[in-house]
Amino acid sequence: MTDAHLQDDLAARLDRLESRDEIRQLISKYSLALDMRDMDAMAGLFAEDVKVGKDASGRRALRDWLDETMRVQFDGTSHHVGTTIIEFVEKDHAVGVVYSKNEHETGAEWVIMQMMYYDRYERMGGRWYFRRREPLYWYATDLNKPPIGQRKMRWPGREPYEGAFHALFPSWADYWARTGPEDLPVAPAAPLEKFIETMRRGTHVRGNRVR
Repeated sequence: MTDAHLQDDLAARLDRLESRDEIRQLISKYSLALDMRDMDAMAGLFAEDVKVGKDASGRRALRDWLDETMRVQFDGTSHHVGTTIIEFVEKDHAVGVVYSKNEHETGAEWVIMQMMYYDRYERMGGRWYFRRREPLYWYATDLNKPPIGQRKMRWPGREPYEGAFHALFPSWADYWARTGPEDLPVAPAAPLEKFIETMRRGTHVRGNRVR
């Protein structure tokens, strides 16, 4: 490897390290901005042309939608970021899986939630932004009511329903469909930067629905 190639390789590695750190900060900034109800700060973390629902787009539409949503549903929230995996599609595009354990004050009940986000990130003008955040839920329930059984999404005033926490990854359904270990060789290790996509096995998520 020539000196020029070595310098290019080191520069690329440094860029990946700095990018991962910036994306992790982006994820944490989202939680802080949302919990502190700074909707302008929150909207500024997304691409300027972010899609909002079926017909709207842009940071203002996102800000106004979340402003109304949080005002109607919650007196207070706290989002605790956990397991995080970030992988690069190419230099300026990345995907991520982020666990989030959340607490919600909603009227007379204190609702805890376990979920994950499936994220797409894009670097524009030298900065990383959210291109899209897809929420996938496991449970939501009153703090004093463990969510045992089916339909673990249990919000006050709503009928219980299923979340999509496991739906992005076919391994969950495959595991419970069999009665013991598979009689097959162990699959090769996923390529670097392809762990998430390898586990997805071609599934797609659209608006909280996975297919």
